[in-house]
This record gives sequence, C-alpha cells and structure tokens, in this order.
Amino acid sequence: MNDIVGGHDILFVTLDTLRYDVAQELAAAGRTPHLARHLPGGAWERRHAPGSFTYASHQAMFAGFLPTPAAPGPHPRLFAARFAGSETTANGTFVYDTPDLVSGLASVGYRTVCIGGVGFFNKQGPLGSVLPGMFQESHWRPEFGVTSSTSFEAQVDCAERVVAELPEDQRLFLFMNVSALHQPNWFHLPGAGREAGDTRATHAAALEYVDRHMGRLLAAVAGRRPCFAVVCSDHGTAYGEDGYSGHRIGHDVVWTVPYAHFLVDGDR
Repeated sequence: MNDIVGGHDILFVTLDTLRYDVAQELAAAGRTPHLARHLPGGAWERRHAPGSFTYASHQAMFAGFLPTPAAPGPHPRLFAARFAGSETTANGTFVYDTPDLVSGLASVGYRTVCIGGVGFFNKQGPLGSVLPGMFQESHWRPEFGVTSSTSFEAQVDCAERVVAELPEDQRLFLFMNVSALHQPNWFHLPGAGREAGDTRATHAAALEYVDRHMGRLLAAVAGRRPCFAVVCSDHGTAYGEDGYSGHRIGHDVVWTVPYAHFLVDGDR
C-alpha cells in the first residue's frame, strides 16, 4: 500500500448487508458482470466481517481492520494505525499516526469524502453523525437511503459531482456506503410485494441493481488517475436460516462476507 498511497486515488465501497453466498452465486452465474470483471479470477474472496452490524463493522474498518480472510492467519493488513505489538502490520502496510484511516489519509494530502447510505450515515442525529463526521466532506440525502428504489443511482450521481469538482492534482479518498441491499429491498424484484417482504431473492435482485450502475462509479473515480478500490460487505443478513432473521447476531451468514480489492484506471 505504500506504493499506492500518494500516487493513486482510493475508493472504498461497502455493499451494506451483502451476503457472501448470494454475491458469489450471482458472480458465477454472470448476473453481476460489471463487478465480476474487476474481481480477481472473477470471484469474491470469502472473508469474516469485523462486526455483525453496520456501526460496529465500520468503526473497525475505519480503524484499518478490513474483513479478515476466512483462513488461518495471521493476515497482513493494508492499513494500520501505528501501535506496538501489532501482529498484522507488515512491510507493505500503510501505517498512519492518527486514530483512524480516514484522518490518516487526510494527513498525507487526501481529500476525504463520504457518501452515506443507511441510517448510521444520515447525519440526522448524534449517532448518525459519528461515522460521516470522520470525513472532511460528507453527503446524505433521503434518496440515498434504504427506502429509495433508486438509491445507488443517486449516490453515483453524487460521486460524479464530487470527482468533477476536485482540482486535478488533489488526491481523493472516496467512501460510499451502499444502502440498496439493506432491508427493505423487496422493490428491486419485479413482482415482489411489500406483503411478502424481503427474501434471499430480493436481496439478489438488489445486488443486480447495484451492478448495473457500478461501471459508472468506477469510471468516475478512475477518470483522473489510476484508483485503488476496496469493495466488500460490512456484514451479511439472515433470511430465516435456523430461524434467524436480520443481523447483529452470531450466525455464519452474518459473519461471512464478500471482499475484493483491485486497481482500476480509465482503460478498464
């Protein structure tokens, strides 16, 4: 990461609530082509989330603890605050002397921008202001939120404006929390109704919706210079497995998440 930081823009996207099994099935079936073309080997990496719900997971990820590979470690981290005794800080880790990655990147000249999605980013109260408050610039509007059927399109529109307004020589760290996968998501599947509620199938349809607009986001961030992208879920969610529904629980479908990082530039 020390070869990336300073020379590249950085994009960090959390596909809020996306399950690993659904993401992998859709990639293998060719149903998310815009994402799959950037995934190493065309497949998501299976990882363990650092938290079982949005707030906890993002606090950890902004501290440098991205989802952990689902295999015995230790696993060197991309980013880490400097502290004695860290067993996952390696020679290639970008180490910062601030409490979190966001301010760490700001300290080396990055413009830090948050485009929020779910309620923990809505800035409508003290709790919803904590995470976006880490950034120099943050955006949230109701059309970015979980009840909007066009949330991701609106978020990408915002991202395009952010990029267009930056000076050419200004490095960018853009974070986006994508709300479309989070419940309610039934409206992303034609024929599904509010009465039946969300299902694994509507969750999959929401990911297909996000994929249709992902190419526009990646083109926007890579239009000025090469961009290093991290795309992952913060946690999964249950749709009746073993009697569980939702998240903030210790079930495998919640703790197991898809992850990828890759380079993107204007030619890809």
